[in-house]
Amino acid sequence: MSAWIEMIADEHAEGRLKDLLDKARTPHGTVDTVMRVHSLRPETMNGHVTLYRSVLHSDDNQLPFWFLEIVASYTSILNDCSYSLTHHFMNVRNLLKDQPRSDRIFVALKAHRPENEFEGKELALLRYAAKLTTDVGRMVKSDFEALKIAGCTDGEILEVNQVCAYFNYSNRLLNGLGATTENDVIGYYKTED
Repeated sequence: MSAWIEMIADEHAEGRLKDLLDKARTPHGTVDTVMRVHSLRPETMNGHVTLYRSVLHSDDNQLPFWFLEIVASYTSILNDCSYSLTHHFMNVRNLLKDQPRSDRIFVALKAHRPENEFEGKELALLRYAAKLTTDVGRMVKSDFEALKIAGCTDGEILEVNQVCAYFNYSNRLLNGLGATTENDVIGYYKTED
């Protein structure tokens, strides 16, 4: 656990902070730096973990989790947030279980060329996420209409909108406080032994 900001370790946490650290634990049983950076203001951790799980890990989502992780990774690439990219592209790899495809996707996203690996609805959603990240002030109704023409439902558009918006928040939190992945268990999902 490493960041420029002071973070309270488990052994020094009491009361509400201890409860919220327990709520923020990953399936590995650890608390990643992305949540621990809130330890001086625990209620922001509470809001953050609730938002994160509702946006990315909700059973209500219709888009596959692997694709939402790709949206998260692409947003993090566009924001130059290595912390989120490291964690969330590992999730892509773990969920896809196809190393060559994962490698090709990573190269395409890093080159800002999602069209090299995606088409149709998925490509339209990635282009939407890119504009929402890098040129939000120029979003227009035709951006939304292009998604509909590509076959996206309103619910799918909302899912990508929320993942992208969340990662724009999280990337700024992490980069702005100098958070690193030091001592984090990389990736949310446990790998099969």
